[in-house]
Amino acid sequence: MFSIIQAAGWPIWPLIICSILALALVFERFMALKTARVAPPQLLNEAISVSSRGLPKPDVVEQLAQNSLLGEVLASSLKAVQSHPDISEEELRASMEGAGRAAAHKLEKHLSALATIASAAPLLGLLGTVIGMIEIFGSQGGATGVGNPAQLAQGISIALYNTAFGLIVAIPALIFWRYFRARVDGYLLGMELASEQFMRHLCRAQEA
Repeated sequence: MFSIIQAAGWPIWPLIICSILALALVFERFMALKTARVAPPQLLNEAISVSSRGLPKPDVVEQLAQNSLLGEVLASSLKAVQSHPDISEEELRASMEGAGRAAAHKLEKHLSALATIASAAPLLGLLGTVIGMIEIFGSQGGATGVGNPAQLAQGISIALYNTAFGLIVAIPALIFWRYFRARVDGYLLGMELASEQFMRHLCRAQEA
């Protein structure tokens, strides 16, 4: 492996750094986007069940908020009702929308960095290719017509290795970015529907 890095020259180092960052981001997003951390399947039904008997105690609401991102959104509506028992539907909706935007920001965390790596890696590979071509032209010996075989081989190695490694980094990064993007969109839709259902439940409870 070290011999490959040595043959690829210094342009390979930015790509190695990008690959390490991409691997760390993918691992972090896999952990952060687990269903249990974002939107547990039975959480909405449990929240409706608990709040059907009246507003839960503050410690129960805090426990709900710490459960998951969906729990944070649902707890925000309960906190709003606790603070203002006569809160209107529009104000309650605004409170939940604010919590929803904060949750969406957490879901999308680091996705832009992963997309940037997927876009930049081929360009860094292209930079290595250009530097390799410069090495190749520099090996031709100018007016003397006598080439330098070692420099020619080095230029070819730099060009090919950097092009290949740029694609090796970019393709998985792009695939994982699209996967996480689709997963986040699915979570956001599910949280929006759950929030709307919970808000209607709270409004009916207030009217009762």
